[in-house]
Amino acid sequence: MTYNPDGRPLVISDCDEVLLYMVSHFRDWLDETQGIAFDMEGNDFANALKRKDSGEPVEQKEIWRLLNAFFDTEMARQDPIPGAVEAIAALKEHADVVILTNLLDERREMRAAQLQAVGIDAKVYTNQGPKGPAIAAILDEYQPSHAIFIDDLAQHHGSAKETVPHVTRLHLCGEPGLAPHITCGEKAGHAHARIDSWDEALPWIMNKLKEPA
Repeated sequence: MTYNPDGRPLVISDCDEVLLYMVSHFRDWLDETQGIAFDMEGNDFANALKRKDSGEPVEQKEIWRLLNAFFDTEMARQDPIPGAVEAIAALKEHADVVILTNLLDERREMRAAQLQAVGIDAKVYTNQGPKGPAIAAILDEYQPSHAIFIDDLAQHHGSAKETVPHVTRLHLCGEPGLAPHITCGEKAGHAHARIDSWDEALPWIMNKLKEPA
């Protein structure tokens, strides 16, 4: 898979913890309505959720049910990461911008509407599992001159590196309660850089867009 020198640059961005806060709102909802405490001192969901009355961990199947319930009813809670809306607007002046989010396909329209409501108008692609193959499909569709992938999870950068190694990869986690505890994609060798604020990330991305493919 090669770039098209006649194409437009392409930015592929994740949503949760890159453009919109999610985990902090999920934590608050669990505490307020589900009787569950969410300890964000780590990135292991399997051990982060505990029932407040017993201290017992929430089983994996129940965690998935809770996540689905949150996205079904609570997406209006999510608000933008500082600088994200302005950054996407600036990037759209120089590149195509699309959103690649790990949600069930049935929630694609909800996610697009959610982003539009905060001022981000971009095509949304939903995905389940590793993101490398989804990125490859988007590249085939857009035929860009070069591409930049932004995500908050190191494993997705690892998948991108394995599937589309020529894509520039930026690890960005805008949730300060989570960022210090997650695996760093840059240190793991999966991402080209780790920058957790849009004030610093935007000029880095702009510079990459100006570089020859």
